[in-house]
Amino acid sequence: MLLATIGIERGLLGPREADRIWGRHLFNSAALAPLVASSATVVDLGSGAGLPGIPLALARPDLRVVLLEPMARRVQFLEECVRELGLGNVTVHRGRAQDGVPVTADAVTARAVAPLAALAALAFPLCRRDGVLYALKGAKAAAEAAELDRGGGFVSIIHNLTDADDEPATVVEVRRSNKRGRKAP
Repeated sequence: MLLATIGIERGLLGPREADRIWGRHLFNSAALAPLVASSATVVDLGSGAGLPGIPLALARPDLRVVLLEPMARRVQFLEECVRELGLGNVTVHRGRAQDGVPVTADAVTARAVAPLAALAALAFPLCRRDGVLYALKGAKAAAEAAELDRGGGFVSIIHNLTDADDEPATVVEVRRSNKRGRKAP
């Protein structure tokens, strides 16, 4: 398992995370699989150790996944993972959201990148007009969603994942509005 070995050796995950890789990292990331539309193009924003992008790509080979990461050492790790796992549906792009990506996404995923409002501001320029952000969030998910959803109708909490040893992880869906007169967050 790449995350439990070179992922920890290279500082992509902390040494105490080895025993929690399945429950806290991989299963939570794979929970996005049933939410993403068929054959969608997905940008995993701030991919880091490949979470949630790589588990999503493994679970959903019909998706085109772009792992977007600005740090060279993380990009190198992601490229190694993609090669080792034979993921033909995944590309790695070194860069920041503000600089754009070589595709227009149907969906953007993110985990541990930024508070929801800032994350939506980074994600939506990468999305089609009717795109969606799927953010994996922790204990503050409901508060962040409520703060962002002041206009109503854009944000919903989709799935609450719990594990006896970990804090809950929640998938928050933020839809970009395609209606005139309403701006997405």
